[in-house]
Amino acid sequence: MWRKGFHSLRNLNGANVPAALIENGQNRVIDASLTLIRERAKLKGELVRALGGAVASSSLLGVPLGHNSSFLQGPAFAPPRIREAIWCGSTNATTEEGKELNDPRVLTDVGDVPVQEIRDCGVDDDRLMDVVSESVKLVMEQNPLRPLVLGGDHSISFPVVRAVSEKLGGPVDVLHLDAHPDIYHCFEGNKYSHASSFARIMEGGYARRLLQVGIRSITSEGREQGKKFGVEQYEMRTFSRDREVLENLKLGQGAKGVYISIDVDCLDPAFAPGVSHIEPGGLSFRDVLNILHNLEADVVAADVVEFNPQRDTVDGMTAMVAAKLVRELTAKMSK
Repeated sequence: MWRKGFHSLRNLNGANVPAALIENGQNRVIDASLTLIRERAKLKGELVRALGGAVASSSLLGVPLGHNSSFLQGPAFAPPRIREAIWCGSTNATTEEGKELNDPRVLTDVGDVPVQEIRDCGVDDDRLMDVVSESVKLVMEQNPLRPLVLGGDHSISFPVVRAVSEKLGGPVDVLHLDAHPDIYHCFEGNKYSHASSFARIMEGGYARRLLQVGIRSITSEGREQGKKFGVEQYEMRTFSRDREVLENLKLGQGAKGVYISIDVDCLDPAFAPGVSHIEPGGLSFRDVLNILHNLEADVVAADVVEFNPQRDTVDGMTAMVAAKLVRELTAKMSK
């Protein structure tokens, strides 16, 4: 249905409808979308401040964007499935480190950026990325909220990291867990491809250090781009050798904080089959948790991306995996 609406807008553009009329409508939809995020964030921020005692509190922000995927667009449907898994009742609301998710000082939720509604108005990706960035900034304005973003495909990491860096006034260190480096200059002609997000981040100077962990599908361009930007790439073929380093990371010294981006396909498909790009030979779930739990850093924001509910055929197993990642990231970010 949304595709029909989007194409209808294109037809109107070609039918001599005044550009000002279309732009005015787009602006109203964008303003309404940002107002919704702003008011939700304000409400949750006021609640957390009233309760007191929180220095940092994780706040979920969904970005259901899938059209920048080079293969399947299913990740657009992930945010509600992740939320459902977080609160489904099959496990308790306590993280492994003892944080209680039921406490708003630990976790709140400001809802989703209405990506498809914005696209239905014919808004292009340049403006859409700006809307995502602005939404993240609106969350960050409500101290002590810190954005924990639910993707969506990995293209969302660019506008989110950009927003975090701009809001904090300087670059962050980025810990990126993924089967792929996502650092193509421009993949299949799309500068916002999910395979190019970290090229945009590094070009913009939004990351001081970029560590990529779990890599096992990388081309010569991926390695060349890594060298160009000074990326620290840890490939799975040497993980046993690198394990001690990766499980004892200290990040963020001299930066504005640390951003964590977890592509669910960093995990071996035995643990998370519900992804678009199935790549055997990945991290175990406990490998990922050991890296997160032992990390010494001030984690200022994070994302979990590339869960594809349309491929999650094993009784919602990958949804629970994504939810567990969110829960443990919440514990890491909240204090």
